[in-house]
Amino acid sequence: METGNETALIVRPEEAEYVALPHGGGFRLLADAADTGGALGANRLALGKGADGARPHYHTVSTELFYVLDGRVEFLVGEERESVGQGGMVVVPPKVAHAFGAAAGCTAELLAVLTPGIDRFGYFRTLGRIQHGLDSFDSLLPEQARYDVHFLEATAWRSAQTA
Repeated sequence: METGNETALIVRPEEAEYVALPHGGGFRLLADAADTGGALGANRLALGKGADGARPHYHTVSTELFYVLDGRVEFLVGEERESVGQGGMVVVPPKVAHAFGAAAGCTAELLAVLTPGIDRFGYFRTLGRIQHGLDSFDSLLPEQARYDVHFLEATAWRSAQTA
């Protein structure tokens, strides 16, 4: 849809690529940086009961916004653990370590927006392959700068998940 000199992005549900995850959830890839002139990237993530969404990491450039559409999500932000239910929002600025997953015994659905955008659809596709055992997590390590996802030791996250 044309609006002056700019073009609006419209993504219908049936047009968004879906990356299935083995716990019954998946990523719905809504907008990559290339789709928005670098303004943002967005995806919708459904998580099965107690499933991890992301291990500890940080972004050097982008702020990440999470809006909980359904269920309950456990976040580790810095050293703090937070539980956020439907209708809650978490905004993580650049360089702040974070991890998240569905709360124990709960499913969850989130809208995640990264701004400014980084082309990350390839990252989400790789995560899907990793979750299905078709690729190793180590395959993402050389791509950390490309996707602005810098992984950290997961010990604090694992201990928070089992607490």
